[in-house]
Amino acid sequence: GTALDNSVDFKNIDYSGKIGIVIGNEGSGISNIVANNCDFLAKIPMYGKVNSLNASVSAGLILYEVVRNRNK
Repeated sequence: GTALDNSVDFKNIDYSGKIGIVIGNEGSGISNIVANNCDFLAKIPMYGKVNSLNASVSAGLILYEVVRNRNK
């Protein structure tokens, strides 16, 4: 799952196994129930005043990182 709090940098996660990716919406993110059932929570580090990206952009970055890690 993706979250701003209690999460790790998305580049530091092992994506080698079977995974499902949960992307929250721009306003409220993912619910606490969903977050509690995720094996890990990832964040995309941001610089400047903006603290989150559009959901589709976030999904694209996470999916790219999954593919990149599996093709090493």
